Amino acid sequence: MNEAPLTRGERWMRALAGEPATPAPVWCADAPLGGTRTRFIAVVPDERNRFVRARENVVGLEQGWLLARAVRQAIDEDAASARPRPIVAIVDVKSQAYGYREEMLGIHLACAAAVDAYASARLAGHRVVALIVGPAMSGAFLAHGYQANRILALDAPGTMVHAMGKDAAARVTRRSVEALDALGETVTPMSYSLSAFAKLGLLDRLITDVDADAPTAAQIERVRDALVEAIAGIDGSERDLSRRLDNEAARSTRAASIEVRRRLAAQWDAA
Repeated sequence: MNEAPLTRGERWMRALAGEPATPAPVWCADAPLGGTRTRFIAVVPDERNRFVRARENVVGLEQGWLLARAVRQAIDEDAASARPRPIVAIVDVKSQAYGYREEMLGIHLACAAAVDAYASARLAGHRVVALIVGPAMSGAFLAHGYQANRILALDAPGTMVHAMGKDAAARVTRRSVEALDALGETVTPMSYSLSAFAKLGLLDRLITDVDADAPTAAQIERVRDALVEAIAGIDGSERDLSRRLDNEAARSTRAASIEVRRRLAAQWDAA
């Protein structure tokens, strides 16, 4: 029987960190990056997962808790370190795992645990970088990658950030997929293009000219260099995500969001 082709998450995890130290569905490994020990984490398929809906590269109950464990292990081990190790989230997640059992058993708690772990790592001084190599969809991206100090992405077919897939979004908005694509040309948040996502001020770097499915050694090194540069650019005192609103792109495309936040803060402080 032929083995299933590697997902992008699997491929880039091995390319950047070597063989994982933990089994599917969450791969974790510590490897040097620019001479610094770095923790790499990826969500990968698990064909034997007890939850049928969580057998692909999605974030389900086990994935959420395992992500939290991988991150918090690094936090605990580096608690006494003046320079905690960087954490790189390799993002290739189709969605969160929908299902009756997942909802009943608390997938919201599992995903929240992962979010909290990544945020806690950032607040503890870990420099957290997300590298989007495939889809970064819905609650799965919120749980794995969105809490990073920096978000990098490959400019390649199949990489995207969105709340839902095109077919689902077309059904919800009662449009055809073609009409949805046309809408994305004028309404930036509706676009499935990573270049459009970058206009929101949320993406720190779009890495071009890299084959996401079959990268050459030189392309892998380019991505590695981009990660090193991103980590080096994170100031030791940078613990929050305010820079996502404090940049030229955000001020241009998210002016209303910035004003709403300003007014809410003013009312909160006045109360």
